[in-house]
Amino acid sequence: MTEYFGSTLVHYTLKKALEDKVLCPYRYYPKLVKLTDEEFDLYYELTKKIARTVGQNNNSLQESSKGLEALLIQRSRLIATAKGKSQLLQSLLTPLQQSTHNLIYCGDGTVETESEQFFERQIDAVTKILGRDLEMNVAKYTAETPLNHREELRARFGRGEIQCLVAIRCLDEGVDIPETKRAFILASSSNPRQFIQRRGRLLRTSLGKDIAEIFDFVVEPPTEMTHPNSPYYSLTRRLFGKELMRVIEFASLAINGSEALDGLLDLRDRLNLLDLTMEM
Repeated sequence: MTEYFGSTLVHYTLKKALEDKVLCPYRYYPKLVKLTDEEFDLYYELTKKIARTVGQNNNSLQESSKGLEALLIQRSRLIATAKGKSQLLQSLLTPLQQSTHNLIYCGDGTVETESEQFFERQIDAVTKILGRDLEMNVAKYTAETPLNHREELRARFGRGEIQCLVAIRCLDEGVDIPETKRAFILASSSNPRQFIQRRGRLLRTSLGKDIAEIFDFVVEPPTEMTHPNSPYYSLTRRLFGKELMRVIEFASLAINGSEALDGLLDLRDRLNLLDLTMEM
Protein backbone atom coordinates (compact mmCIF):
# COMPACT_ATOMS: atom_id res chain seq x y z
CA MET A 1 0.00 0.00 0.00
CA THR A 2 2.73 2.48 0.96
CA GLU A 3 4.67 1.55 -2.20
CA TYR A 4 1.69 2.65 -4.27
CA PHE A 5 0.55 5.73 -2.35
CA GLY A 6 3.84 6.74 -0.72
CA SER A 7 4.63 7.03 2.97
CA THR A 8 2.97 10.39 3.66
CA LEU A 9 -0.38 10.11 5.40
CA VAL A 10 -2.70 13.02 6.20
CA HIS A 11 -3.84 12.98 9.81
CA TYR A 12 -7.10 14.94 9.89
CA THR A 13 -8.47 14.98 13.42
CA LEU A 14 -12.03 15.48 14.61
CA LYS A 15 -10.91 18.64 16.36
CA LYS A 16 -9.54 20.03 13.10
CA ALA A 17 -12.71 19.02 11.22
CA LEU A 18 -14.79 20.95 13.77
CA GLU A 19 -12.50 23.97 13.53
CA ASP A 20 -12.72 23.89 9.73
CA LYS A 21 -16.54 23.56 9.96
CA VAL A 22 -16.40 20.31 8.03
CA LEU A 23 -18.39 18.84 10.91
CA CYS A 24 -21.20 20.42 12.91
CA PRO A 25 -20.40 21.77 16.43
CA TYR A 26 -22.19 19.98 19.26
CA ARG A 27 -23.32 20.19 22.85
CA TYR A 28 -22.93 17.18 25.11
CA TYR A 29 -25.16 16.27 28.06
CA PRO A 30 -24.19 13.21 30.14
CA LYS A 31 -27.19 12.21 32.28
CA LEU A 32 -26.77 10.11 35.42
CA VAL A 33 -29.34 7.34 35.95
CA LYS A 34 -29.91 5.49 39.23
CA LEU A 35 -30.82 1.81 39.43
CA THR A 36 -34.13 0.66 40.94
CA ASP A 37 -34.02 -1.49 44.10
CA GLU A 38 -34.53 -4.65 42.04
CA GLU A 39 -31.85 -3.63 39.56
CA PHE A 40 -29.49 -2.78 42.41
CA ASP A 41 -29.92 -6.28 43.91
CA LEU A 42 -29.10 -7.91 40.58
CA TYR A 43 -26.21 -5.48 39.98
CA TYR A 44 -24.82 -6.32 43.42
CA GLU A 45 -25.02 -10.09 42.84
CA LEU A 46 -23.40 -9.83 39.41
CA THR A 47 -20.63 -7.62 40.76
CA LYS A 48 -19.90 -10.14 43.53
CA LYS A 49 -19.67 -12.97 41.00
CA ILE A 50 -17.48 -10.89 38.66
CA ALA A 51 -15.18 -9.98 41.56
CA ARG A 52 -14.89 -13.64 42.54
CA THR A 53 -14.15 -14.71 38.96
CA VAL A 54 -11.65 -11.88 38.46
CA GLY A 55 -9.85 -13.02 41.59
CA GLN A 56 -9.57 -16.49 40.13
CA ASN A 57 -8.17 -14.94 36.92
CA ASN A 58 -5.25 -13.29 38.72
CA ASN A 59 -7.15 -10.00 39.07
CA SER A 60 -7.55 -9.61 35.30
CA LEU A 61 -10.68 -8.24 33.62
CA GLN A 62 -9.72 -9.82 30.31
CA GLU A 63 -12.67 -11.83 29.08
CA SER A 64 -10.59 -14.97 28.78
CA SER A 65 -13.09 -17.26 30.45
CA LYS A 66 -16.60 -17.88 29.17
CA GLY A 67 -17.93 -17.54 32.71
CA LEU A 68 -16.50 -14.05 33.16
CA GLU A 69 -17.61 -12.99 29.69
CA ALA A 70 -21.18 -14.12 30.40
CA LEU A 71 -21.26 -12.21 33.70
CA LEU A 72 -19.93 -9.03 32.10
CA ILE A 73 -22.52 -9.29 29.32
CA GLN A 74 -25.32 -9.72 31.89
CA ARG A 75 -24.10 -6.70 33.82
CA SER A 76 -23.73 -4.66 30.62
CA ARG A 77 -27.30 -5.47 29.57
CA LEU A 78 -28.61 -4.58 33.02
CA ILE A 79 -26.94 -1.18 32.76
CA ALA A 80 -28.04 -0.67 29.15
CA THR A 81 -31.71 -1.32 29.91
CA ALA A 82 -31.99 0.30 33.35
CA LYS A 83 -35.60 1.35 33.90
CA GLY A 84 -34.64 4.91 34.77
CA LYS A 85 -33.33 5.48 31.23
CA SER A 86 -36.76 5.18 29.62
CA GLN A 87 -38.25 7.47 32.24
CA LEU A 88 -35.49 10.04 31.76
CA LEU A 89 -35.86 9.87 27.97
CA GLN A 90 -39.57 10.64 28.29
CA SER A 91 -38.90 13.65 30.53
CA LEU A 92 -36.25 15.00 28.12
CA LEU A 93 -38.45 14.61 25.04
CA THR A 94 -41.68 15.90 26.60
CA PRO A 95 -40.77 19.56 25.91
CA LEU A 96 -39.51 18.49 22.46
CA GLN A 97 -42.69 16.80 21.23
CA GLN A 98 -42.80 19.00 18.14
CA SER A 99 -39.12 18.50 17.32
CA THR A 100 -37.76 16.41 14.46
CA HIS A 101 -34.55 14.54 13.57
CA ASN A 102 -34.17 12.72 16.91
CA LEU A 103 -32.12 9.52 16.95
CA ILE A 104 -32.40 7.11 19.90
CA TYR A 105 -29.88 4.30 20.50
CA CYS A 106 -31.25 1.48 22.68
CA GLY A 107 -29.72 -1.61 24.26
CA ASP A 108 -30.44 -5.13 23.01
CA GLY A 109 -31.90 -6.31 26.32
CA THR A 110 -35.39 -6.38 27.82
CA VAL A 111 -37.20 -4.19 30.34
CA GLU A 112 -40.10 -4.87 32.68
CA THR A 113 -43.49 -3.68 31.41
CA GLU A 114 -45.66 -1.22 33.32
CA SER A 115 -47.86 -4.07 34.56
CA GLU A 116 -44.69 -5.85 35.79
CA GLN A 117 -46.14 -9.09 34.43
CA PHE A 118 -43.70 -9.67 31.60
CA PHE A 119 -40.68 -8.23 29.81
CA GLU A 120 -40.29 -6.62 26.40
CA ARG A 121 -37.34 -5.37 24.39
CA GLN A 122 -36.13 -1.92 25.39
CA ILE A 123 -36.48 -0.72 21.80
CA ASP A 124 -40.17 -1.71 21.82
CA ALA A 125 -40.77 -0.05 25.20
CA VAL A 126 -39.09 3.18 24.03
CA THR A 127 -41.09 3.17 20.78
CA LYS A 128 -44.32 2.89 22.78
CA ILE A 129 -43.35 5.78 25.07
CA LEU A 130 -42.57 8.05 22.14
CA GLY A 131 -45.51 7.05 19.97
CA ARG A 132 -48.27 6.36 22.50
CA ASP A 133 -47.42 8.62 25.44
CA LEU A 134 -45.76 11.55 23.65
CA GLU A 135 -47.74 11.14 20.42
CA MET A 136 -44.63 11.57 18.28
CA ASN A 137 -44.16 10.03 14.86
CA VAL A 138 -41.63 7.28 15.56
CA ALA A 139 -40.17 4.29 13.71
CA LYS A 140 -37.83 1.43 14.57
CA TYR A 141 -34.73 0.84 12.47
CA THR A 142 -33.39 -2.64 13.18
CA ALA A 143 -31.71 -5.62 11.56
CA GLU A 144 -35.21 -7.01 10.92
CA THR A 145 -36.17 -3.95 8.86
CA PRO A 146 -36.14 -4.86 5.11
CA LEU A 147 -33.45 -3.03 3.14
CA ASN A 148 -35.89 -1.21 0.86
CA HIS A 149 -37.91 -0.09 3.88
CA ARG A 150 -34.75 1.21 5.56
CA GLU A 151 -34.15 3.57 2.65
CA GLU A 152 -37.72 4.82 2.93
CA LEU A 153 -37.37 5.37 6.69
CA ARG A 154 -34.13 7.32 6.25
CA ALA A 155 -35.72 9.51 3.57
CA ARG A 156 -38.83 10.22 5.66
CA PHE A 157 -36.66 10.93 8.72
CA GLY A 158 -34.53 13.32 6.66
CA ARG A 159 -37.67 15.20 5.56
CA GLY A 160 -38.88 15.40 9.17
CA GLU A 161 -41.93 13.20 8.57
CA ILE A 162 -40.59 10.73 11.14
CA GLN A 163 -39.63 12.64 14.28
CA CYS A 164 -37.72 9.86 16.04
CA LEU A 165 -35.77 6.93 14.69
CA VAL A 166 -35.10 4.21 17.26
CA ALA A 167 -32.24 1.76 16.70
CA ILE A 168 -29.89 -0.63 18.49
CA ARG A 169 -26.72 -1.05 16.42
CA CYS A 170 -28.09 -0.97 12.87
CA LEU A 171 -27.06 2.68 12.37
CA ASP A 172 -23.52 2.28 13.71
CA GLU A 173 -21.71 1.59 10.45
CA GLY A 174 -22.18 2.49 6.82
CA VAL A 175 -25.31 4.62 7.27
CA ASP A 176 -25.36 8.40 7.03
CA ILE A 177 -28.30 10.51 8.16
CA PRO A 178 -26.78 14.00 8.22
CA GLU A 179 -30.11 15.63 9.10
CA THR A 180 -29.94 14.16 12.64
CA LYS A 181 -29.89 17.01 15.14
CA ARG A 182 -30.24 15.16 18.42
CA ALA A 183 -29.03 11.77 19.65
CA PHE A 184 -30.11 10.04 22.85
CA ILE A 185 -27.67 7.26 23.73
CA LEU A 186 -29.42 4.90 26.15
CA ALA A 187 -26.85 2.17 25.61
CA SER A 188 -23.24 2.12 24.44
CA SER A 189 -20.57 -0.55 24.37
CA SER A 190 -17.10 -0.07 25.85
CA ASN A 191 -15.70 -0.28 22.31
CA PRO A 192 -14.29 3.20 21.48
CA ARG A 193 -14.93 2.59 17.78
CA GLN A 194 -18.68 2.49 18.36
CA PHE A 195 -19.07 5.79 20.15
CA ILE A 196 -16.56 7.56 17.90
CA GLN A 197 -18.56 6.44 14.85
CA ARG A 198 -21.83 7.47 16.45
CA ARG A 199 -20.53 10.92 17.26
CA GLY A 200 -19.01 11.38 13.81
CA ARG A 201 -22.26 10.31 12.18
CA LEU A 202 -24.29 12.79 14.22
CA LEU A 203 -21.92 15.64 13.36
CA ARG A 204 -22.41 15.42 9.60
CA THR A 205 -23.42 18.83 8.27
CA SER A 206 -26.82 19.46 6.72
CA LEU A 207 -28.82 22.44 5.48
CA GLY A 208 -30.45 24.24 8.42
CA LYS A 209 -28.44 22.31 11.01
CA ASP A 210 -26.34 24.73 13.04
CA ILE A 211 -25.62 22.58 16.09
CA ALA A 212 -26.07 18.99 17.22
CA GLU A 213 -26.89 17.67 20.70
CA ILE A 214 -25.85 14.41 22.35
CA PHE A 215 -27.61 13.10 25.45
CA ASP A 216 -25.58 10.27 26.99
CA PHE A 217 -27.31 8.11 29.62
CA VAL A 218 -24.81 6.92 32.25
CA VAL A 219 -25.77 4.54 35.05
CA GLU A 220 -24.41 5.69 38.39
CA PRO A 221 -22.70 2.88 40.34
CA PRO A 222 -24.32 2.18 43.74
CA THR A 223 -22.96 4.53 46.41
CA GLU A 224 -21.98 1.58 48.62
CA MET A 225 -19.56 0.37 45.95
CA THR A 226 -17.85 3.74 45.52
CA HIS A 227 -16.60 3.79 49.11
CA PRO A 228 -12.88 2.89 49.49
CA ASN A 229 -13.76 0.36 52.21
CA SER A 230 -16.07 -1.59 49.91
CA PRO A 231 -14.71 -4.98 48.81
CA TYR A 232 -15.93 -4.07 45.31
CA TYR A 233 -14.36 -0.61 45.20
CA SER A 234 -11.45 -1.59 42.94
CA LEU A 235 -13.69 -3.43 40.47
CA THR A 236 -16.24 -0.60 40.42
CA ARG A 237 -13.43 1.86 39.83
CA ARG A 238 -12.15 -0.07 36.83
CA LEU A 239 -15.57 -0.69 35.28
CA PHE A 240 -16.87 2.85 35.74
CA GLY A 241 -13.50 4.21 34.63
CA LYS A 242 -14.24 2.81 31.15
CA GLU A 243 -17.58 4.59 31.14
CA LEU A 244 -16.04 7.84 32.29
CA MET A 245 -13.39 7.66 29.56
CA ARG A 246 -16.18 7.72 26.98
CA VAL A 247 -17.83 10.68 28.68
CA ILE A 248 -14.56 12.63 28.75
CA GLU A 249 -13.93 11.82 25.08
CA PHE A 250 -17.37 13.15 24.12
CA ALA A 251 -17.01 16.23 26.32
CA SER A 252 -13.49 17.08 25.15
CA LEU A 253 -14.61 18.71 21.90
CA ALA A 254 -18.12 19.79 22.88
CA ILE A 255 -19.03 23.48 23.01
CA ASN A 256 -20.06 23.05 26.65
CA GLY A 257 -17.21 20.65 27.50
CA SER A 258 -16.35 21.87 31.00
CA GLU A 259 -19.90 22.18 32.29
CA ALA A 260 -20.82 18.82 30.74
CA LEU A 261 -18.61 17.08 33.29
CA ASP A 262 -19.82 18.99 36.36
CA GLY A 263 -22.32 16.34 37.40
CA LEU A 264 -19.70 13.58 37.26
CA LEU A 265 -16.88 15.22 39.21
CA ASP A 266 -18.05 13.89 42.58
CA LEU A 267 -18.10 10.31 41.26
CA ARG A 268 -14.70 10.77 39.64
CA ASP A 269 -13.24 11.98 42.93
CA ARG A 270 -14.90 9.25 45.02
CA LEU A 271 -13.48 6.56 42.76
CA ASN A 272 -10.09 8.25 42.67
CA LEU A 273 -10.17 8.60 38.90
CA LEU A 274 -8.35 11.92 38.96
CA ASP A 275 -5.94 10.63 36.31
CA LEU A 276 -8.84 10.76 33.86
CA THR A 277 -8.89 14.43 32.93
CA MET A 278 -9.99 16.41 29.94
CA GLU A 279 -7.64 18.69 28.07
CA MET A 280 -9.47 21.88 27.20
